Amino acid sequence: FLPRETLEELPSWVPAKTVNLGLDLRGGAHLLYEADVELVIEERLSGILDTVRGDLRPARIGYTGLSATRETVSFSLTEPAAEEQALELVQRIVDEYNQASAGLSGGFGLSQDLLLRNDGPNFTITMTEGALADVATDAIAQSIEILRRRIDPDGTKEPTIQRQGFDRILIQVPGEEDTERLKRLIGTTAKMTFRFVDESTPLGEALAGRVPPGSELLPSSEVGGSGQALTAYVVKKRIMVSGESLIDAQPTFQQGAPVVSFRFDSIGARKFGDATRDNVGRLFAIVLDDEVISAPVIREPILGGNGVISGSFNVQSANDLALLLRAGALPAPLVVLEERSVGASLGQDAIEAGEFAAIVGLILVIVFMFL
Repeated sequence: FLPRETLEELPSWVPAKTVNLGLDLRGGAHLLYEADVELVIEERLSGILDTVRGDLRPARIGYTGLSATRETVSFSLTEPAAEEQALELVQRIVDEYNQASAGLSGGFGLSQDLLLRNDGPNFTITMTEGALADVATDAIAQSIEILRRRIDPDGTKEPTIQRQGFDRILIQVPGEEDTERLKRLIGTTAKMTFRFVDESTPLGEALAGRVPPGSELLPSSEVGGSGQALTAYVVKKRIMVSGESLIDAQPTFQQGAPVVSFRFDSIGARKFGDATRDNVGRLFAIVLDDEVISAPVIREPILGGNGVISGSFNVQSANDLALLLRAGALPAPLVVLEERSVGASLGQDAIEAGEFAAIVGLILVIVFMFL
């Protein structure tokens, strides 16, 4: 009988639970996304490749052709005499991976996610079909949970977020009017890294294609003092601190301008403190989804694990960035397959017709009982 706004103003002891209307009655946003599961599998194999490289080099085992395809990591030994030693090292990597996979799935012993085969000096690590399916399932499940935290951080909207098929996610948000903002919140991967700016490489040379091997050219969303957009930065590829170490992010104000404050866990705080203590005076780039959102100068060591991201924010964009960072990074990019905005006019007609039918029915029942 009462609108939600009126109920919120009443004392807490008044019953305030209301019926949550669905998309068919309130209208709202209907979105169908496809997750890039192939990228997740590629990142998983790249991690295995890096582990193999990191174990073979200290053991001084020569190899060639170390590469990763969609399902395999392969390489060949340059010295066949090292086959036994290499087999022992690589088998240990495979066993540790399978042991970890079994632990995550609640099993005991070794799973069969990775299989190792060697034909003389040629080694191949293969990810099984079951493991590929598990990676996709985990990526979709993690994406659904992160999307729920992004779309409904207060737990009041009750959106419908569910898996469809192998790699698709259906999202329905009743009452959502700003579909573009919703798409921005959903479509941002929100992978944040903290890296140093390569100040030894002039931007002009980088724009001309002469970028050093250990650096890369990234676009910037910053705005300079004259109001001109700063087009790009040359940034070191080495990640000093990963956004996975963030445990909180909140919008706030600093000198009257909207900013985002953040806080690291103990490991991230130590890395952040070491990086800022040893590099006072350097530019420290904050990179979000391969775009530099801020590149402040390190004025002094930041040892407490707390920091501030400043940039060309307004109140809404600062709120959105803080929400994305709190919710976490999506494991895979999402691509829109279908988008519909459902109007509330038809649903309102149905509600009014239902109310009218209920009142008329109640009156007729009372008249019938009286008679």
